[in-house]
Order: sequence, then C-alpha cells, then structure tokens
Amino acid sequence: MLTLRDLNRATLARQYLLSRHEGDVGDVVHRLAGLQAQEPRPPYLGVWARLAGFERDHLHAALHARTLVRATLWRATLHLVTAADFAAFRPAVEPVLAAAARRFDGVDFAAVGAAADRLLAAGPMTFNELRPRLLAEFPDGYDRTLGYVARMLTPLVVEPTQDRWSYPRDPAFGLPGIEPRPAGLPALVERYLAAFGPASPADVQTWSGLRGLRKVMTGMDLERVTDFTGRELFDLPGAPRPGGDAPAPVRFLPDFDTLVLGHADRTRVLADEHKGLVATKNLRVRAVYLVDGFAAGTWQIKRSGRRARLLLSPFGPVDLKPLEEEGTRLLAFAEPDATSLSLEIVP
Repeated sequence: MLTLRDLNRATLARQYLLSRHEGDVGDVVHRLAGLQAQEPRPPYLGVWARLAGFERDHLHAALHARTLVRATLWRATLHLVTAADFAAFRPAVEPVLAAAARRFDGVDFAAVGAAADRLLAAGPMTFNELRPRLLAEFPDGYDRTLGYVARMLTPLVVEPTQDRWSYPRDPAFGLPGIEPRPAGLPALVERYLAAFGPASPADVQTWSGLRGLRKVMTGMDLERVTDFTGRELFDLPGAPRPGGDAPAPVRFLPDFDTLVLGHADRTRVLADEHKGLVATKNLRVRAVYLVDGFAAGTWQIKRSGRRARLLLSPFGPVDLKPLEEEGTRLLAFAEPDATSLSLEIVP
C-alpha cells in the first residue's frame, strides 16, 4: 500500500522536484510531456524549478530552433512541448479539440478550418489579424467564435520573438511545419505515468482531456498498486518510488504548473482545504511553493523600480528562513536586473 507521502515523493521524483535534473531543457520538457503555457513566463519558471544550471537563453534558443514549441494540446490549452511530442500527440487530442470547437452552433467547421489553413499559409498572424479575415469569408459568423474554431481545428504553433520570455502579449500563430507522427494512446499513458504516476485512469483523463482511458490502461502491461484509500493505481514497471521518507527541498512552482493540474485527485501535492486558495473562480491557478513536498502557500512577485519582492501567502504558520535561499534564487532568475531582492509574508 502506498501512503500519501509515498505518492507525493514518487511524483516529485519523476517531476525533477526532489533533485534538479542534470541535463538540458529538452529533457525536462520531454519528461513532463509539456508545461502549461497560457502565459509566456510560467514555463520558464517551471523549467527553472527542475533543471540545474538553467538559463533563460537555453529555452529561448530551443524555441527559436523549433525543437520546442508552444501550441494548443492537452485539455485544449497552450502548452510548451517538444516538437516530437507535438507530432506524436496532437493527433491523439483531436477529439478533445474538435469537441471544444463544436460547442458552437451554426458553424461550418470544415470550411472554417480550411480557410484558416489557407490564410495562414501566407505567414503567421495574430488572432487580431486572423479573425477579421475569417469574418470576411463568413460574414454571418461571430469573429471570436471563428477564431476559436480555427485555433482548435487547425494545428498551430505560437511564433517566438526576441521578447524577454520569448513571446509578446499578442503573439502570432503559424502553421507548424511538423509532420504528424501519431503515437497512439498507450504511448500517451506511458508518458503520463513517467511524469505523474502512480495514477488512476481518471488522473490521466483529467490531464489529457481524453476519455475512455481505463480500457486502454487495463490492456497494457502496467504495474497495479493500491493507495492508502484503497484505490487501484497504475504505474510503469520499475518507475521511481523513493518512499515517503525521502527528503523534499523547498520548491517554487509558477502559475498553472503542470504538477498542480496533473491529477483528478490533487491531494498528493495540494490538500483539499487549500484548493480554493490556489484555483480561482476566473480559472487562474496561482503559483505555489512546496515545503516538505506539499503546497504550503502561494506566491507572487511584485516589482517597484529596481526592487523585486517575493510575496508569500502561507496556508498556515510559516518559518521564513527555510524559504529564503530558494526564494532569493527565484527572484534573481525572474528579475535579473533588480538590485534589491526580498521575501515578505502577506495575508
């Protein structure tokens, strides 16, 4: 039987959060099968938390080399993924993306998708540029709906720029130029378990947006274990499970971090009573910091002139001292031109 701490440490080990990975940025993005990337900065901070010696230019260069891409994938949201994973798994999530698009009535989905393909063949565009062009072809439509349908049905990648976090506020989207190489659902399950296991079919479904995965998982050669609640979980044979006594250092995870969003049952990292403090009503997932492997509070950076402050909102009593070293390192990475760095407790 696996205890709560056993599950916590198993997942942290696979996420490179017990010890930072000694390798390159592509290793981390591949291991996690992507990092959620609605906003440009969080993936940088997510990699920073997991990769030894990571520098901003490492990820920036990989994005411009197209070995990593920012694209719509899991749960119909933007993710930072390897180009190989985009080729392998974009076909697998097409049912999720199509279902998201088809919640709108009165749209000729095939025609809108074809129009978007044709328009973007001329070069990348922002959606503020693409939507009026689509509306000109479908004058009875609604420009926001047309843009959303195009984004769900047409494989696209966000075009990197020279901005600080590689993307501007209103980025351009373009055709990926990546040949699809469908990997199939068993490969998807294996990659999930390598990053998030041990886990249930509901966990994989929550992360991917796909349904009907229990049948896939029961047909695979997976190890079956039981957790402290009596649930049956699946795992890769030989995957790391270091045990609940393994030390877990302080880690700061960004907004929308994949660890927080990766399970139907998030208690292996986030206690139920704290969920409302992390996931907001407007669908924002706040940045959290981990103490002894579990989310112990949320954080945000405030910048005023040359001063950068890391504001911590703990879930309970907190000792600031164990957080100072890692928190100061985070500030130095996120705000490299700041001359004053400090940590503060706020309500």
